[in-house]
Amino acid sequence: PAPDRPAARPSARPSTPPERPAAQSGRDANARRLPSDSTTEHTLEAGGRTLRFKATAGSIPLFEGDGGPLRAEVAYVAFTMPAAGPDAPPRPVTFLFNGGPGAASAYLNIGAVGPWRLPLDGATASTAPVLVPNAETWLDFTDLVFIDPPGTGYSRIVGDDSARRHFWSVDGDAEALAVVVRKWIDQNGRQRAPKFLVGESYGGFRVPKLARALATREGVGVRGLVLVSPVLDFAMLGQRRHLPQSWVTLLPSMAAAALELKGAYTAEALAEAERYAATDYLADLMRGERDQAAVDRMTTRVAALTGLDAALVKRLAGRIDMRTFQRELYRDRGLVGSAYDATVTAFDPTPSAAQTHFPDPVLDATKAPLVSAMTELYRGPLKWSHDQPYRILNDEVNGQWNWGRSRSSPQVVDELRTILSGDRDARLLVVHGASDLVTPYFANKLILDQLPVYGSPERAALKVYRGGHMFYSEDVSRAAFRTDAEAFFRAALKGGAKR
Repeated sequence: PAPDRPAARPSARPSTPPERPAAQSGRDANARRLPSDSTTEHTLEAGGRTLRFKATAGSIPLFEGDGGPLRAEVAYVAFTMPAAGPDAPPRPVTFLFNGGPGAASAYLNIGAVGPWRLPLDGATASTAPVLVPNAETWLDFTDLVFIDPPGTGYSRIVGDDSARRHFWSVDGDAEALAVVVRKWIDQNGRQRAPKFLVGESYGGFRVPKLARALATREGVGVRGLVLVSPVLDFAMLGQRRHLPQSWVTLLPSMAAAALELKGAYTAEALAEAERYAATDYLADLMRGERDQAAVDRMTTRVAALTGLDAALVKRLAGRIDMRTFQRELYRDRGLVGSAYDATVTAFDPTPSAAQTHFPDPVLDATKAPLVSAMTELYRGPLKWSHDQPYRILNDEVNGQWNWGRSRSSPQVVDELRTILSGDRDARLLVVHGASDLVTPYFANKLILDQLPVYGSPERAALKVYRGGHMFYSEDVSRAAFRTDAEAFFRAALKGGAKR
């Protein structure tokens, strides 16, 4: 997500579903239930910088048509700073979304770029939810608006099932959030500010569609997109015995985890795994399981790259699925690895069993401290509290998500092509953690390599950091992410690809 769990058609982790509001009509149905917006002022010492900023926690209502009934209240948290001076250009404003579908924006907010941070490296369900100043916050170079789609965080849906069907769909989600972004811009007089979008996991799939909805439906242009551990094409995910490409995309991430386990991780070693995956491995996969010589060659190289037993690799014909890797890499130690970061482990609940089911050592471990920390942030520094639960991952949203009627796998590569070709000032930054098995970075590297140059190759860049889906939980990777993001914003604000 969010650190969510997309598969061929993604599915988030279970969480408490939202209450279904009773059927209402008239004034009661249109009543706002979330508290009035709360704006507070703060001074924070972070990373040797003194940040003086305003924080606003509140919600934006969505209505059905012009003057129709209330259909949703979309909660947000905005952090803003004044411009450098009366003659200074307007500060950029960045709108941030997690994924799922069904995930709230806590991960990006207090995990990565907001002014406060919950340390997540090594977190467990019982970790104390203590927020600290975030030395890697982006607030000094852009204002930040974290938005929770309907059904996540404190955002709520009002009305009948037709509202849910609209909001919980690929196109309805993008259209509704475009209205939210445009309303926030209008309410805060930020029409002249450069706009940026950030999305994590499914949020990285959402953001290109949102950018197009903003441009075509709401009259809002977007200067830059930052996609964090995204899914660009769901056809690249999921491993199928009959599709060679599906094994190629995951192998480098497995190699990254094995290198970390041996203390041998280097960019050069990872690049070698990529070269093998895209050349000899793909060629031998194409030859098929009937070619024993090909299987033997794959067995030798895949076992060496993944650290798995050669007999197991041969039995699987050189094709290692994610679940097998999570367990077998650490079997001799009685541990299992996370799908979200294969270097993070927990004890195997049933180490002697042939098969096992286990909570994810990253996603499940971080849910409770994140919820507690967000609740405390709202009720404490932000002074915006009520008695509703904060839904960080909502399985009802994910389970009822409408992916559309197309027979093809969902993808946003077409939207990225349209954005980059149609607006010479727009830029794209895709970032990944090397040992993420959920959205493996190599899948998107292969996709981005297929895009034309559109004036300059820097307009569509890929960065890979050590770590997993939430690589920003690691101090070094979070710092590198901030450095790359600041450079990305600076280049985007200069604008102008070659004509």
